[in-house]
Amino acid sequence: MRAVLLEDCAFVPWANGGGRTRELLAWPRRDDWVVRVSVAEIDADGPFSSLPGIDRCFAVLEGAGVELALPGGAQRLTPRDAAVAFPGEAAPMCRLLDGPTRDLNLMVRRGAGTASMQRIPAPIASRWRGVFADGTLYWSDDPLEPLPSLTGWHLAA
Repeated sequence: MRAVLLEDCAFVPWANGGGRTRELLAWPRRDDWVVRVSVAEIDADGPFSSLPGIDRCFAVLEGAGVELALPGGAQRLTPRDAAVAFPGEAAPMCRLLDGPTRDLNLMVRRGAGTASMQRIPAPIASRWRGVFADGTLYWSDDPLEPLPSLTGWHLAA
């Protein structure tokens, strides 16, 4: 098991140069990942990076939200909404609803596996388990152990 605090992660520029993100997980290697989890800071309207061959899940953590021009049509997302999934090559245009946002991204190389992002705990059949806490989360009953806010946790079984 490994816990990663967001504040301990350095900012990394987006592939298209339009913003920055902090990587909580890039497995097996940062420069050649199969699974990547990151928290992006979006300060201005603009397109997402094109990531051919990657399946993405995206959720707004903080801020008023965004509108994404997805292949099926525009979709508004706020911190209360479920995550959306889309192909990385879609590179949707992103419009901020009212100021900057902080967003969670889960990306998996297509063909290597599947990924999903859920706001509430649910059983998942997978070799990998991961959690990102946007508020304090208690993950053990005895003793009661907190996963601090803005922390990622992952385990490869």
